[in-house]
Amino acid sequence: MERDYRKDFPLLMQDRTVYLDNAATAQRPQCVIDAEMDFYKNHNANPLRGTYPLSVEATDIYEQARARVTQFIHAASTEEVIFTRNTTEGINLVAYSYGLTNLKAGDEILVSIMEHHSNLLPWQMAARMTGASLKFLECGKDGSVDLDLVEKLITDRTKLVAVTQISNVLGRENPVREIAAIAHKKGAVVVVDGAQSTPHKKINVQALDADFFAFSGHKLFGPMGIGVLYGKKALLDQMPPFLSGGEMIDSVTREGAKFAELPHKFEAGTVNAAGAAGLLAAIDYIEGIGFDEMERRELAVTERALSGLKEIPHVHVLGSERAEEHTGILTFVVDQVHPHDVSEVLIADGISVRAGHHCAQPLLQYLGVNSATRASFMFYNTKEEADRLVKSIASIRERMGYGR
Repeated sequence: MERDYRKDFPLLMQDRTVYLDNAATAQRPQCVIDAEMDFYKNHNANPLRGTYPLSVEATDIYEQARARVTQFIHAASTEEVIFTRNTTEGINLVAYSYGLTNLKAGDEILVSIMEHHSNLLPWQMAARMTGASLKFLECGKDGSVDLDLVEKLITDRTKLVAVTQISNVLGRENPVREIAAIAHKKGAVVVVDGAQSTPHKKINVQALDADFFAFSGHKLFGPMGIGVLYGKKALLDQMPPFLSGGEMIDSVTREGAKFAELPHKFEAGTVNAAGAAGLLAAIDYIEGIGFDEMERRELAVTERALSGLKEIPHVHVLGSERAEEHTGILTFVVDQVHPHDVSEVLIADGISVRAGHHCAQPLLQYLGVNSATRASFMFYNTKEEADRLVKSIASIRERMGYGR
Protein backbone atom coordinates (compact mmCIF):
# COMPACT_ATOMS: atom_id res chain seq x y z
CA MET A 1 0.00 0.00 0.00
CA GLU A 2 1.38 3.39 -1.01
CA ARG A 3 2.10 5.95 1.67
CA ASP A 4 -0.30 8.90 1.78
CA TYR A 5 2.14 11.82 1.65
CA ARG A 6 -0.73 14.29 1.77
CA LYS A 7 -0.94 13.66 5.50
CA ASP A 8 2.43 15.41 5.85
CA PHE A 9 0.89 18.68 4.63
CA PRO A 10 -1.48 20.42 7.05
CA LEU A 11 -3.16 22.61 4.44
CA LEU A 12 -3.90 19.68 2.14
CA MET A 13 -5.57 17.84 5.00
CA GLN A 14 -8.04 20.70 5.44
CA ASP A 15 -9.61 19.68 2.11
CA ARG A 16 -10.17 23.34 1.20
CA THR A 17 -9.19 23.07 -2.45
CA VAL A 18 -7.64 20.91 -5.14
CA TYR A 19 -4.32 22.73 -5.13
CA LEU A 20 -2.83 22.83 -8.64
CA ASP A 21 -0.65 25.94 -8.48
CA ASN A 22 2.51 24.19 -7.41
CA ALA A 23 4.67 25.90 -10.05
CA ALA A 24 3.97 29.16 -8.18
CA THR A 25 4.63 27.76 -4.72
CA ALA A 26 4.46 24.31 -3.15
CA GLN A 27 2.70 23.46 0.08
CA ARG A 28 4.71 23.02 3.28
CA PRO A 29 5.05 19.74 5.16
CA GLN A 30 4.67 19.85 8.93
CA CYS A 31 8.40 19.22 9.43
CA VAL A 32 9.25 22.49 7.66
CA ILE A 33 6.71 24.44 9.68
CA ASP A 34 8.11 22.86 12.86
CA ALA A 35 11.72 23.66 11.93
CA GLU A 36 11.01 27.33 11.36
CA MET A 37 8.91 27.54 14.51
CA ASP A 38 11.61 25.76 16.52
CA PHE A 39 14.18 28.34 15.49
CA TYR A 40 12.03 31.20 16.77
CA LYS A 41 10.98 29.37 19.93
CA ASN A 42 14.34 27.95 20.96
CA HIS A 43 17.25 29.48 19.01
CA ASN A 44 16.26 33.01 18.04
CA ALA A 45 19.23 35.36 17.98
CA ASN A 46 21.14 37.31 15.34
CA PRO A 47 23.47 34.81 13.65
CA LEU A 48 27.11 35.39 12.74
CA ARG A 49 27.62 38.25 15.19
CA GLY A 50 27.33 37.39 18.86
CA THR A 51 29.61 35.12 20.87
CA TYR A 52 26.96 34.26 23.47
CA PRO A 53 25.51 30.73 23.27
CA LEU A 54 22.17 31.61 21.68
CA SER A 55 23.83 33.50 18.83
CA VAL A 56 26.28 30.65 18.33
CA GLU A 57 23.34 28.22 18.09
CA ALA A 58 21.64 30.43 15.51
CA THR A 59 24.87 30.63 13.51
CA ASP A 60 25.32 26.86 13.64
CA ILE A 61 21.79 26.27 12.33
CA TYR A 62 22.31 28.78 9.53
CA GLU A 63 25.62 27.28 8.44
CA GLN A 64 24.30 23.72 8.76
CA ALA A 65 21.63 24.70 6.26
CA ARG A 66 24.29 26.04 3.90
CA ALA A 67 26.24 22.80 4.15
CA ARG A 68 23.06 20.82 3.44
CA VAL A 69 22.29 22.92 0.35
CA THR A 70 25.88 22.45 -0.84
CA GLN A 71 25.41 18.70 -0.66
CA PHE A 72 21.92 18.85 -2.20
CA ILE A 73 23.01 20.64 -5.38
CA HIS A 74 26.48 19.05 -5.45
CA ALA A 75 28.43 22.30 -5.22
CA ALA A 76 32.16 22.03 -4.64
CA SER A 77 32.20 24.15 -1.49
CA THR A 78 29.99 26.05 0.94
CA GLU A 79 31.76 29.19 -0.27
CA GLU A 80 29.82 28.81 -3.52
CA VAL A 81 26.38 28.83 -1.83
CA ILE A 82 24.86 32.24 -1.14
CA PHE A 83 21.54 32.63 0.64
CA THR A 84 19.12 35.08 -0.99
CA ARG A 85 15.42 35.81 -0.71
CA ASN A 86 14.49 33.95 -3.90
CA THR A 87 15.50 33.13 -7.47
CA THR A 88 14.74 36.67 -8.60
CA GLU A 89 17.19 38.18 -6.14
CA GLY A 90 19.86 35.62 -7.03
CA ILE A 91 19.69 36.43 -10.74
CA ASN A 92 19.65 40.16 -10.06
CA LEU A 93 22.75 39.70 -7.91
CA VAL A 94 24.53 38.17 -10.91
CA ALA A 95 23.24 40.82 -13.32
CA TYR A 96 24.36 43.74 -11.17
CA SER A 97 27.52 42.32 -9.65
CA TYR A 98 28.85 40.25 -12.55
CA GLY A 99 27.00 41.75 -15.52
CA LEU A 100 27.64 45.43 -14.94
CA THR A 101 31.28 44.72 -14.13
CA ASN A 102 32.09 42.49 -17.09
CA LEU A 103 29.78 43.41 -19.98
CA LYS A 104 30.54 46.25 -22.40
CA ALA A 105 29.34 47.75 -25.66
CA GLY A 106 29.55 45.24 -28.49
CA ASP A 107 29.06 42.23 -26.23
CA GLU A 108 26.04 39.97 -26.64
CA ILE A 109 23.75 38.38 -24.06
CA LEU A 110 21.82 35.31 -25.24
CA VAL A 111 18.52 34.68 -23.48
CA SER A 112 16.04 31.92 -24.27
CA ILE A 113 12.51 32.91 -25.29
CA MET A 114 11.22 30.65 -22.49
CA GLU A 115 12.57 32.77 -19.65
CA HIS A 116 10.52 33.90 -16.70
CA HIS A 117 10.72 37.68 -16.49
CA SER A 118 13.11 37.22 -13.57
CA ASN A 119 15.72 35.85 -15.98
CA LEU A 120 14.98 38.42 -18.68
CA LEU A 121 14.47 41.84 -17.11
CA PRO A 122 17.84 41.82 -15.29
CA TRP A 123 19.58 41.20 -18.62
CA GLN A 124 17.57 43.91 -20.36
CA MET A 125 18.80 46.23 -17.60
CA ALA A 126 22.40 45.04 -17.98
CA ALA A 127 22.25 45.54 -21.74
CA ARG A 128 20.89 49.09 -21.38
CA MET A 129 23.51 50.06 -18.81
CA THR A 130 26.54 48.52 -20.54
CA GLY A 131 25.72 48.89 -24.21
CA ALA A 132 25.61 45.14 -24.73
CA SER A 133 22.92 43.71 -27.00
CA LEU A 134 20.29 41.09 -26.19
CA LYS A 135 19.66 38.12 -28.49
CA PHE A 136 16.97 35.45 -28.17
CA LEU A 137 17.16 31.70 -28.51
CA GLU A 138 13.76 30.58 -29.78
CA CYS A 139 12.30 27.14 -29.21
CA GLY A 140 10.06 24.79 -31.15
CA LYS A 141 6.34 24.98 -30.51
CA ASP A 142 6.78 21.92 -28.29
CA GLY A 143 9.40 23.76 -26.26
CA SER A 144 12.36 21.87 -27.72
CA VAL A 145 15.71 23.58 -28.27
CA ASP A 146 17.75 23.04 -31.42
CA LEU A 147 21.40 22.74 -30.39
CA ASP A 148 22.51 23.53 -33.95
CA LEU A 149 20.76 26.87 -33.54
CA VAL A 150 22.51 27.35 -30.20
CA GLU A 151 25.84 26.80 -31.96
CA LYS A 152 24.97 29.51 -34.50
CA LEU A 153 23.73 32.04 -31.95
CA ILE A 154 26.66 31.76 -29.54
CA THR A 155 29.54 33.63 -31.13
CA ASP A 156 32.80 35.19 -30.02
CA ARG A 157 30.76 38.25 -29.02
CA THR A 158 28.52 36.24 -26.68
CA LYS A 159 29.62 36.88 -23.11
CA LEU A 160 26.65 35.55 -21.14
CA VAL A 161 23.91 32.98 -21.72
CA ALA A 162 20.79 33.02 -19.51
CA VAL A 163 18.57 29.95 -19.66
CA THR A 164 15.92 28.28 -17.55
CA GLN A 165 16.42 24.59 -16.84
CA ILE A 166 12.65 23.98 -16.94
CA SER A 167 10.09 26.37 -18.41
CA ASN A 168 7.44 27.54 -15.96
CA VAL A 169 4.92 27.60 -18.83
CA LEU A 170 5.73 24.52 -20.89
CA GLY A 171 7.40 22.36 -18.26
CA ARG A 172 9.98 21.38 -20.87
CA GLU A 173 13.53 20.71 -19.67
CA ASN A 174 16.27 22.47 -21.59
CA PRO A 175 19.60 20.79 -22.43
CA VAL A 176 21.52 22.99 -20.02
CA ARG A 177 24.67 20.87 -19.95
CA GLU A 178 24.97 20.93 -23.74
CA ILE A 179 24.22 24.67 -23.92
CA ALA A 180 26.86 25.31 -21.25
CA ALA A 181 29.43 23.30 -23.18
CA ILE A 182 28.80 25.35 -26.33
CA ALA A 183 28.90 28.61 -24.39
CA HIS A 184 32.11 27.76 -22.59
CA LYS A 185 33.87 26.98 -25.87
CA LYS A 186 33.30 30.65 -26.73
CA GLY A 187 34.25 31.87 -23.25
CA ALA A 188 30.69 32.82 -22.24
CA VAL A 189 29.28 32.53 -18.74
CA VAL A 190 26.03 30.57 -18.18
CA VAL A 191 23.32 31.65 -15.73
CA VAL A 192 20.67 28.99 -15.02
CA ASP A 193 17.23 29.64 -13.56
CA GLY A 194 16.59 26.53 -11.48
CA ALA A 195 13.34 27.66 -9.86
CA GLN A 196 11.20 25.03 -11.61
CA SER A 197 13.77 22.24 -11.83
CA THR A 198 15.06 22.08 -8.26
CA PRO A 199 11.73 20.87 -6.75
CA HIS A 200 11.38 18.07 -9.31
CA LYS A 201 14.76 16.55 -10.12
CA LYS A 202 18.24 15.90 -8.79
CA ILE A 203 20.52 18.87 -9.35
CA ASN A 204 24.26 18.61 -9.87
CA VAL A 205 25.61 22.05 -10.66
CA GLN A 206 29.07 20.69 -11.37
CA ALA A 207 27.76 18.13 -13.86
CA LEU A 208 25.68 20.85 -15.54
CA ASP A 209 28.79 23.06 -15.50
CA ALA A 210 26.58 26.05 -14.70
CA ASP A 211 28.51 29.15 -13.74
CA PHE A 212 25.55 30.44 -11.74
CA PHE A 213 22.41 28.57 -10.65
CA ALA A 214 19.54 30.13 -8.69
CA PHE A 215 16.48 28.64 -7.00
CA SER A 216 13.81 29.44 -4.39
CA GLY A 217 13.09 27.57 -1.18
CA HIS A 218 9.33 28.02 -1.32
CA LYS A 219 8.97 26.03 -4.53
CA LEU A 220 10.57 22.97 -2.94
CA PHE A 221 8.41 22.89 0.21
CA GLY A 222 10.60 25.35 2.15
CA PRO A 223 9.64 28.74 3.60
CA MET A 224 9.06 31.86 1.57
CA GLY A 225 11.84 34.42 1.76
CA ILE A 226 14.79 32.04 1.47
CA GLY A 227 16.56 31.23 -1.79
CA VAL A 228 19.95 30.17 -3.05
CA LEU A 229 22.45 31.42 -5.58
CA TYR A 230 25.23 29.03 -6.53
CA GLY A 231 28.24 30.53 -8.24
CA LYS A 232 31.64 29.17 -9.19
CA LYS A 233 34.15 30.42 -6.63
CA ALA A 234 36.53 31.84 -9.23
CA LEU A 235 33.75 34.10 -10.51
CA LEU A 236 32.35 35.06 -7.11
CA ASP A 237 35.81 36.03 -5.87
CA GLN A 238 36.11 38.61 -8.64
CA MET A 239 32.64 40.11 -8.20
CA PRO A 240 31.91 43.18 -6.06
CA PRO A 241 29.16 42.92 -3.42
CA PHE A 242 25.59 43.39 -4.57
CA LEU A 243 24.47 45.03 -1.32
CA SER A 244 26.63 46.65 1.34
CA GLY A 245 26.20 47.21 5.05
CA GLY A 246 26.38 44.98 8.08
CA GLU A 247 27.96 41.52 8.18
CA MET A 248 29.42 41.57 4.65
CA ILE A 249 32.55 43.39 5.81
CA ASP A 250 35.83 42.43 7.41
CA SER A 251 36.76 45.97 8.44
CA VAL A 252 35.62 49.53 7.76
CA THR A 253 37.50 52.85 7.84
CA ARG A 254 36.44 56.38 6.98
CA GLU A 255 37.83 55.88 3.52
CA GLY A 256 36.49 52.46 2.62
CA ALA A 257 36.05 48.84 3.60
CA LYS A 258 37.56 45.41 3.29
CA PHE A 259 34.85 42.93 2.41
CA ALA A 260 34.22 39.60 4.09
CA GLU A 261 35.26 36.35 2.49
CA LEU A 262 32.83 34.19 0.53
CA PRO A 263 29.98 33.58 0.88
CA HIS A 264 29.30 36.32 3.43
CA LYS A 265 30.46 39.05 1.05
CA PHE A 266 27.07 38.70 -0.65
CA GLU A 267 24.88 38.38 2.46
CA ALA A 268 24.48 41.91 3.79
CA GLY A 269 22.38 42.59 6.87
CA THR A 270 20.57 40.24 9.22
CA VAL A 271 20.11 36.90 7.49
CA ASN A 272 17.00 34.71 7.35
CA ALA A 273 18.22 31.97 9.66
CA ALA A 274 14.73 30.66 10.41
CA GLY A 275 14.09 30.35 6.68
CA ALA A 276 17.39 28.52 6.29
CA ALA A 277 16.34 26.10 9.03
CA GLY A 278 13.08 25.47 7.19
CA LEU A 279 14.95 24.95 3.92
CA LEU A 280 17.19 22.38 5.56
CA ALA A 281 14.11 20.53 6.80
CA ALA A 282 12.58 20.67 3.31
CA ILE A 283 15.69 19.14 1.75
CA ASP A 284 15.71 16.39 4.38
CA TYR A 285 12.05 15.74 3.61
CA ILE A 286 12.67 15.51 -0.15
CA GLU A 287 15.60 13.17 0.23
CA GLY A 288 13.64 11.02 2.66
CA ILE A 289 11.19 10.33 -0.15
CA GLY A 290 13.61 10.45 -3.07
CA PHE A 291 13.24 12.19 -6.41
CA ASP A 292 12.64 8.89 -8.22
CA GLU A 293 9.50 8.26 -6.19
CA MET A 294 8.37 11.89 -6.47
CA GLU A 295 8.84 11.91 -10.25
CA ARG A 296 6.99 8.59 -10.61
CA ARG A 297 3.94 9.84 -8.74
CA GLU A 298 3.96 13.23 -10.44
CA LEU A 299 4.22 11.72 -13.93
CA ALA A 300 1.29 9.37 -13.29
CA VAL A 301 -0.95 12.29 -12.36
CA THR A 302 0.30 14.45 -15.25
CA GLU A 303 -0.36 11.61 -17.72
CA ARG A 304 -3.87 11.21 -16.36
CA ALA A 305 -4.66 14.91 -16.74
CA LEU A 306 -3.00 15.35 -20.14
CA SER A 307 -4.73 12.32 -21.67
CA GLY A 308 -8.06 13.65 -20.43
CA LEU A 309 -7.49 17.16 -21.75
CA LYS A 310 -6.58 15.79 -25.18
CA GLU A 311 -10.06 14.30 -25.43
CA ILE A 312 -11.84 17.62 -24.89
CA PRO A 313 -12.71 19.59 -28.05
CA HIS A 314 -11.57 23.23 -28.10
CA VAL A 315 -8.91 22.67 -25.40
CA HIS A 316 -5.28 23.12 -26.45
CA VAL A 317 -2.33 22.25 -24.21
CA LEU A 318 0.82 24.25 -24.91
CA GLY A 319 4.06 22.38 -25.45
CA SER A 320 4.84 18.72 -25.94
CA GLU A 321 2.36 15.93 -26.60
CA ARG A 322 4.23 13.78 -24.07
CA ALA A 323 3.48 14.00 -20.36
CA GLU A 324 7.08 13.22 -19.41
CA GLU A 325 8.13 16.47 -21.11
CA HIS A 326 5.88 18.65 -18.94
CA THR A 327 7.42 18.23 -15.45
CA GLY A 328 3.95 18.42 -13.95
CA ILE A 329 3.03 21.66 -15.77
CA LEU A 330 0.01 21.73 -18.10
CA THR A 331 -0.69 25.17 -19.56
CA PHE A 332 -3.73 25.35 -21.81
CA VAL A 333 -6.24 27.54 -23.59
CA VAL A 334 -9.96 26.98 -24.18
CA ASP A 335 -11.35 28.35 -27.44
CA GLN A 336 -13.38 31.57 -26.99
CA VAL A 337 -13.03 31.53 -23.19
CA HIS A 338 -10.64 33.94 -21.48
CA PRO A 339 -8.18 32.20 -19.14
CA HIS A 340 -9.38 34.28 -16.21
CA ASP A 341 -12.91 33.00 -16.83
CA VAL A 342 -11.53 29.46 -17.06
CA SER A 343 -9.84 30.00 -13.71
CA GLU A 344 -13.01 31.38 -12.11
CA VAL A 345 -15.04 28.36 -13.22
CA LEU A 346 -12.38 26.05 -11.80
CA ILE A 347 -12.34 28.03 -8.55
CA ALA A 348 -16.12 27.58 -8.32
CA ASP A 349 -15.48 23.85 -8.62
CA GLY A 350 -12.92 23.95 -5.81
CA ILE A 351 -9.79 23.84 -7.98
CA SER A 352 -6.91 26.30 -7.63
CA VAL A 353 -4.96 27.08 -10.81
CA ARG A 354 -3.11 30.07 -12.24
CA ALA A 355 -4.29 32.22 -15.16
CA GLY A 356 -2.48 35.00 -17.01
CA HIS A 357 0.84 35.40 -18.77
CA HIS A 358 2.78 33.56 -16.03
CA CYS A 359 5.57 36.18 -16.03
CA ALA A 360 6.60 34.91 -19.46
CA GLN A 361 4.97 37.33 -21.89
CA PRO A 362 7.56 37.04 -24.69
CA LEU A 363 7.08 33.26 -24.74
CA LEU A 364 3.29 33.47 -24.92
CA GLN A 365 3.49 36.09 -27.65
CA TYR A 366 5.88 33.82 -29.54
CA LEU A 367 3.40 30.93 -29.17
CA GLY A 368 0.57 33.13 -30.43
CA VAL A 369 -1.46 33.43 -27.23
CA ASN A 370 -1.97 36.42 -24.96
CA SER A 371 -2.62 34.46 -21.80
CA ALA A 372 -3.35 30.92 -20.66
CA THR A 373 -4.43 28.82 -17.72
CA ARG A 374 -1.86 26.65 -15.92
CA ALA A 375 -2.41 23.59 -13.77
CA SER A 376 0.79 22.41 -12.11
CA PHE A 377 1.11 19.15 -10.22
CA MET A 378 3.30 18.00 -7.38
CA PHE A 379 3.92 14.46 -6.14
CA TYR A 380 1.20 14.83 -3.50
CA ASN A 381 -1.53 15.43 -6.08
CA THR A 382 -3.75 12.47 -6.97
CA LYS A 383 -5.33 10.95 -10.07
CA GLU A 384 -8.72 11.77 -8.57
CA GLU A 385 -7.73 15.44 -8.51
CA ALA A 386 -6.58 15.18 -12.14
CA ASP A 387 -9.98 13.72 -13.02
CA ARG A 388 -11.78 16.57 -11.24
CA LEU A 389 -9.72 19.06 -13.23
CA VAL A 390 -10.52 17.41 -16.55
CA LYS A 391 -14.23 17.11 -15.72
CA SER A 392 -14.45 20.76 -14.79
CA ILE A 393 -12.59 21.94 -17.91
CA ALA A 394 -14.82 19.77 -20.10
CA SER A 395 -17.85 21.70 -18.83
CA ILE A 396 -16.48 25.23 -19.21
CA ARG A 397 -17.60 26.13 -22.74
CA GLU A 398 -21.14 24.94 -22.11
CA ARG A 399 -21.32 26.80 -18.80
CA MET A 400 -20.07 29.95 -20.53
CA GLY A 401 -22.81 29.66 -23.18
CA TYR A 402 -20.72 28.41 -26.11
CA GLY A 403 -22.02 24.86 -26.20
CA ARG A 404 -19.70 21.89 -26.15
